Amino acid sequence: MSKQLFSVIGNSQKLDGGAMFGNVPKAMWEKWVQVDELNRIDLGCRALLIKDGSKNILLETGIGAFFEPKLKQRFGVVEQEHVLLDSLQQIGLSHEDIDIVILSHLHFDHAGGLLSAWQEGKEPELLFPNAQFITGREHWERAQAPHFRDRASFLPALNKLLEQSGRLHLVDGRHCDILTEDYSFSISEGHTPGMLLTEVKLQDASVTFAADLIPGVPWVHLPVTMGYDRFPEHLIEEKQNLLQQLHEQQNWLFFTHDIHTAMAQIGRDEKGRFVAQQEQKELQAFVS
Repeated sequence: MSKQLFSVIGNSQKLDGGAMFGNVPKAMWEKWVQVDELNRIDLGCRALLIKDGSKNILLETGIGAFFEPKLKQRFGVVEQEHVLLDSLQQIGLSHEDIDIVILSHLHFDHAGGLLSAWQEGKEPELLFPNAQFITGREHWERAQAPHFRDRASFLPALNKLLEQSGRLHLVDGRHCDILTEDYSFSISEGHTPGMLLTEVKLQDASVTFAADLIPGVPWVHLPVTMGYDRFPEHLIEEKQNLLQQLHEQQNWLFFTHDIHTAMAQIGRDEKGRFVAQQEQKELQAFVS
């Protein structure tokens, strides 16, 4: 049975361009993106929805709207409302209709959308009451005891809610028993230990959700990493292996943070550098 793919927009952010492009000089990266007076660039938090038979499978939930106003401003969250929920509604779904949520990792800009929007005097609640949640075991252990350098990226309250839900599945290998073998996993260590990459087999190709390994088109260029990456040199090696595989097999790469491009294939330019091609701005019942 064929699958239908939808790119689902969540809350957007404005983050420091220097942090997002690591050791790339501003003189270079400002040619790739627009920058505001505070040196911030626009970032999306895009999820991938797959309608697979009777199942609705969501890859990530974006940052959501759970932050209190002070932290919302600090982390550059643009919208007040929980945009992901509105985007799902436009497809004819609510968060209650999602059967499985796959989380590449538990940084708040990828998993915060699991929580209800901020209300003064009220703790956020776990949404998606009928969903099973999947993440990698190694990364779950990291989220439970993060390093001082990245502990601010995790949400202990969310981890507790996921554990208490009784619906959390931790992946050790290539597959998870609640998904068919059309869904396979690999581990990336460069951005954060144990980050889960998901490859989804389609009719004539596959699509890889690479999360923060390659968050957008500018990061397809091999030397480009983020200041948030824990092990940049290792990340470049992981990225090279993935991009070479995607190029050879003409498969698709999904971008979670790129505001212009949801998905692309990988080619090489005249200098042999990896580039995005066949760019898809959005996916609406995409079938391949």
